[in-house]
Amino acid sequence: MTSTSVQPMSASGPDAEPFETIDPYTGRTLAELPYLATEQLDALLERANDAYHAWRDTPVEERARVVSAAAQLMRTRKDDLARLITREMGKRISESEWEVDLAANILQYYGDNGPGILRPTTLDVDEGEAQIVNAPLGVLLGVEPWNFPLYQVVRFAAPNLVLGNTILLKHAKICALTALEVQRIFADAGAPEGVYNNVFLRISDIEHVLAHPAVQGVSLTGSDAAGAAVAEIAGRHVKKCVLELGGSDPFIVLDADDLDDTLDAATTGRLANTGQSCVAAKRMIVPDRFYDAFVSGLAERFGALRAGDPSDPDTTLGPLSSAQAAEDLLEQVQDARDQGATVVVGGGRPEIPAPGRREAFVEATVLTDVTPQMRAYSEELFGPVAVVYRVADEQEAIDLANRSRFGLGATVFSSDPERARAVAERIDSGMVWINQPTTTQPDLPFGGVKQSGFGRELSELGMFGFANRKLIRTVPRTTASAG
Repeated sequence: MTSTSVQPMSASGPDAEPFETIDPYTGRTLAELPYLATEQLDALLERANDAYHAWRDTPVEERARVVSAAAQLMRTRKDDLARLITREMGKRISESEWEVDLAANILQYYGDNGPGILRPTTLDVDEGEAQIVNAPLGVLLGVEPWNFPLYQVVRFAAPNLVLGNTILLKHAKICALTALEVQRIFADAGAPEGVYNNVFLRISDIEHVLAHPAVQGVSLTGSDAAGAAVAEIAGRHVKKCVLELGGSDPFIVLDADDLDDTLDAATTGRLANTGQSCVAAKRMIVPDRFYDAFVSGLAERFGALRAGDPSDPDTTLGPLSSAQAAEDLLEQVQDARDQGATVVVGGGRPEIPAPGRREAFVEATVLTDVTPQMRAYSEELFGPVAVVYRVADEQEAIDLANRSRFGLGATVFSSDPERARAVAERIDSGMVWINQPTTTQPDLPFGGVKQSGFGRELSELGMFGFANRKLIRTVPRTTASAG
């Protein structure tokens, strides 16, 4: 890539051990990089805080121009970025290209619309004036996962950079090289030094960061266990928190009209990003009268996938992010099998052409007869495994959909939009998509309830997650004196 040089911060001392980023398809090490030494954190935080005081006073239109420039650079570097994502975490190349486009569109959305969203709101008062103005808070910590290494970052960073906050970004070590490219893009777009800071931070140093007086909030996307741990630290230090955590999204089918189309959508909804998505359709809920036809059609589609090199456009099933991720998923499948679940298709590792390795792959798998004592019933299955449940009627479908500690997204398919809408309103989730698998776009809010977290990202709502929505009240002098 043609750009200015951005290097990871140097590290020294006993806690500065390196980590590796590994191509999950081949098992080859792509890079060895250092964690930031703990003793260097305070200096980094002070630089980010100094940058904040200048950045918040930069006109919002200029801040927005930097974010728009980052969008253009991302589009210009699309091919290189997509190939890097595919190498680091195994995403199929077409999906990596889609993610680059999505991330650029999010940056452009906030670059174009951010200044307008931030305009003061005038309140109707009896006398004088009252306005709500939107001010930044300070330095923010973002803790982001590997499964969407561009999208997850920009949906947090873009609105907050336009707002005037500065960013400390702890990315997953799996996608460390992508993390460096994101920092490079913001630097090349004109973000002043200290405004956007990639940092290879150990989990053990998160409390040190959140305890620093300059840091005003944390956004985390990850597991519910990670979210609970970070929220506890944030609460102890009275820092604002936005969490987007796990999901076990229901895919509710209400009728058999155009069942082939519904099955295609279910396949896409479950297997996009090799199933490694919080909003993947993980629990298929299907009425008894066409349950067998649905299971048969889903198994046929899953069984037809071609596993292989994620950089090959003909590959339809890529690897998981790591051999360990594949092993963890297969353990969940085996637990269900041992307790009486039916593996309709898949359940193991596919054959992979050289130079690939099987260790990071899991066959696209359909499970039925899953019961509450099985891990697959209550845990998130983060990979290409779908569970199909048989229900008697609409009420049972709703009850089963809500019988989860998660509440991120949901999908309802029906030829009757009013019926689907009525069901959607009764689902305990932050998002429900009707007649389309749950997805994301810049102008729609994204977030969940229950143990899927709290707060919203994207759309206008995403601009206010870390804003000081400050009241400014002006009372006429004579009235105030008379009081």
